[in-house]
Amino acid sequence: MKTIHKLVLKSYLGPMILTFFIVMFVLMMNIVWRYIDELVGKGLSAGIIIELMTYFMANMLPLGLPLAVLLAAIMTMGNLGENYELLAMKSAGMSLVQITKPLIILIAVVSVGSFFIGNNLVPYANKKVYSILYDIRQQKQNLEFQDGLFFNGIDDMSIRVGHQDPRTHLLTDVLIYDNRSADGNMNTIVADSGYIRLSDDKRFLLVTLFHGETYEQTRTTSNNHQWFSKSALRHHIFERQDQVIPMTGFDLGRTSSDQFSNSQTKNIRELQQAIDSLERMVSSATNRSYEPLLKERIFPLDHSVLAEADSLRIDRSRFRDLVVLDSLPALPVRQKDRIWDAARSTAKNSRNMFSFDESNAKEALNQLYRSRVEWHKKMSLPVSIMIFFLIGAPLGAIIRKGGLGLPVVVSVIFFVIYYIISLSGEKAAKEGNWEAVYGMWLSTFILTPIAVYLTYKATNDSALLDTDWYAGRIKRLQEKTKPFFERLKKRIKPERNHETGNDSE
Repeated sequence: MKTIHKLVLKSYLGPMILTFFIVMFVLMMNIVWRYIDELVGKGLSAGIIIELMTYFMANMLPLGLPLAVLLAAIMTMGNLGENYELLAMKSAGMSLVQITKPLIILIAVVSVGSFFIGNNLVPYANKKVYSILYDIRQQKQNLEFQDGLFFNGIDDMSIRVGHQDPRTHLLTDVLIYDNRSADGNMNTIVADSGYIRLSDDKRFLLVTLFHGETYEQTRTTSNNHQWFSKSALRHHIFERQDQVIPMTGFDLGRTSSDQFSNSQTKNIRELQQAIDSLERMVSSATNRSYEPLLKERIFPLDHSVLAEADSLRIDRSRFRDLVVLDSLPALPVRQKDRIWDAARSTAKNSRNMFSFDESNAKEALNQLYRSRVEWHKKMSLPVSIMIFFLIGAPLGAIIRKGGLGLPVVVSVIFFVIYYIISLSGEKAAKEGNWEAVYGMWLSTFILTPIAVYLTYKATNDSALLDTDWYAGRIKRLQEKTKPFFERLKKRIKPERNHETGNDSE
């Protein structure tokens, strides 16, 4: 490897790593704010949160890599141009393609790696994210007592406290309604003070009450209609009462990630199998919906009538119209009314049957659209990374500004354009308005000519974004148009003087 190539490669790796972590940090902050409500108040351990954030970061890699490559390319080439290193390389007879040759090889390797990330790592991370979020949503919140309000977060129990000391967590004026008994017995506990907390493993509720009374209402018959007349009330006074109540739902259960399967949790091979099966399913559902609807509901003609049409060599659909149009006006009014009622009833039944069958076909069709979109998304990611590099490298050579100022602005503009186009195409493809190949490759089709144009301009040392070049052009235009404006000014001045003289007279 040449010394110049080592210099270019070393100049690129630093900004690449830096911008990658900056972009991932910004994307992760967006994820945190999106799911902050589901993570707060559940008593999650640091290990669970770190695991969830790790899977989220793996899920964000396809979105963060293109932006990091673009920003790093603009910064690297901008720094080389600003320090006149790029000019020295070109003076030595090296073209822009020869200068960026090691970077092109590096980005090609990154693109291939991004394919395996999107095909293998991202589906696995999505499964884990869905599994952890499901477990978190199923987990009950911690015990949070509010003064004077009932806490109903425990099944078949209601707890009200008068006041909770924020430092010692001592509860005063405690009232507990306990309906957990399987035989229908109801317990009511009133205590002056006490402690109620979950065990460390969140599998038990530890209750310690002081100076209270217990009221237990027991049933003496199995007849539900004689509850109030056939029951007994027991009263018990205690100085201290300790209970260990088994709890479910407060500990974080771990569900197998294999139970979560959709288009975002499959690789290319699984998506292709799903697409093939969904296409057959949609075709079968469509045939089951339309053929009976047309043959049995809308056009249920007698076979003898159709045979007569064939013997007369008349088209069947045309013959049906002739039979209906010719016979209906000659019928009596009551018979016409019965025919219209029967037709209206048949139409309603056909619509209901078609709506029922259409829902099944529509669900399969939506899954088919989403599977196609995910298939093309995995294929378009490596290409988009290469396109962004081919935009960023010549753009940095044209701008000739390094740092995080102008390169960040230009990178964000291009990425926003790419993101808006991608989202619009993806939405249209998922809704079935566009083919998936058009929706997912639309941004690539639009940005590729821009990359080619910028590469051409950078290779020819174009001053496309040089402010001094534009200032010189404007100054030259002003010099060319200055004689014209002076002649125009001289012509307008005598006319004004003449008009002023006429007014004075």
